[in-house]
Amino acid sequence: QSFQFPLISNENHEMLKAYGVWGKKKFMGREYMGISRITYIINEEGIVEKVYDKVKTISHAKDILNDLE
Repeated sequence: QSFQFPLISNENHEMLKAYGVWGKKKFMGREYMGISRITYIINEEGIVEKVYDKVKTISHAKDILNDLE
């Protein structure tokens, strides 16, 4: 896709569990395992600089871009 940044795939959920984003979710009375909508901004040294734990899907990309400027 020619992205200018790395993307991570985590099929076995190890990293998801380490970041605390894999767990039980509920929707319409049903429980299931899933990923919480949390975004981490991690710098080149591997340090988490910002956590967005209340993601609003409509404005999230714009919020991140504004914070990175």
